[in-house]
Amino acid sequence: MRTNLQSIIVFAVVIFTFSLTSGYAFQKNKDKFIVVLDAGHGGKDPGKNSKYGYKEKDIALQVVLAVGKMLEENPNIKVVYTRKTDVFVELKDRAKIANNAKADLFVSIHCNAHHTEAYGTETYVLDVGNTNRNFEVAKAENEVIFLEDDYEKHYDGFNPNSPESVIGISIQQEEFTEQSILLATLIEKNFSNKINRKSRGVKQASLWVIHQTAMPSVLIETGFVTNKEEGAYLNSSKGQDEVSTSIYDAIVSYKKVLDQNVGENIYATNDTVKTKPEKEKVDVIVEEKQIEQIYNNIVFKVQLVASSRKIDPKPNNFKGLSDISREKEGGLFKYFYGYTSDYNKIKQLQSVAQSKGYTSCFIVAYKDGKRIDLNDALKTTSN
Repeated sequence: MRTNLQSIIVFAVVIFTFSLTSGYAFQKNKDKFIVVLDAGHGGKDPGKNSKYGYKEKDIALQVVLAVGKMLEENPNIKVVYTRKTDVFVELKDRAKIANNAKADLFVSIHCNAHHTEAYGTETYVLDVGNTNRNFEVAKAENEVIFLEDDYEKHYDGFNPNSPESVIGISIQQEEFTEQSILLATLIEKNFSNKINRKSRGVKQASLWVIHQTAMPSVLIETGFVTNKEEGAYLNSSKGQDEVSTSIYDAIVSYKKVLDQNVGENIYATNDTVKTKPEKEKVDVIVEEKQIEQIYNNIVFKVQLVASSRKIDPKPNNFKGLSDISREKEGGLFKYFYGYTSDYNKIKQLQSVAQSKGYTSCFIVAYKDGKRIDLNDALKTTSN
């Protein structure tokens, strides 16, 4: 039954993925910021039911096509669609499309439903807190799995009706949560401030579609098709224009934040491509008298960004920050600031990074060269 207060978006949004090249200059489209747009439902899956005749799958598709058309006008952005017509696309294939594209962002667009005249917008990110919040919402969106052939084989025993299964899919997207929340917040603010929609806020739920994606992602509930007035608005050209423009503006604003936070060379092909800065600026840390908090056999770093682009870890690429290190994990390069066993020192370095514009940076911990949970590291004895 899809009569829950919220119906959730298949989400999987932005990893700082700026396309890796091999050996020589840019491969085709690899120098672009890649956005995957996902129109929810489609084909034999109509989505939410509306007694007023409004079809979620049709509204979602029209909004996606409008957002994509605007984004495609930007020469620095490449748009990939999970569907452009009324066809059924399996959840696992939506994630696969995003991963194969090495996308920087995954945006899934839906409509909501409820047995009352509830109305308003919601944007979801993945629940990584191992809770069952919004379980009914996640269940409603995940149940599309049952429409797929051989779903038992493809989803490895996952049961949308089981809270344990739903909670278990959250872990892999944890490192993209802050970026996803940033985009979701920009979207909801645009809905509220620019087109005077009622925003029900940014929410979290556990969704299968992002289980196998490697990027920041959001799922947008553009409104309730079960509300007569809001359903009519979403079904109209005016409503679809306003909603799509709000989403487009949020994506562009999000990209600007990424561009500002990574540095001049983020779109450089590799370490051989140089800029010509007037002077290389370096960070200056004012040493304050403070108590050391040393953790034996633990090393702390500040993770700044993750990208599929290999960037030269030098100050002019990272807003003047020095002591930058780079690690490769899977298809991603992760960039870190600092290296210390002093937790008070790493918190100071995090503040420096935030003052430079890396507002979403966070502290990570390593033991014997292996990354461990920060909370576990802090449970060990310090000197």
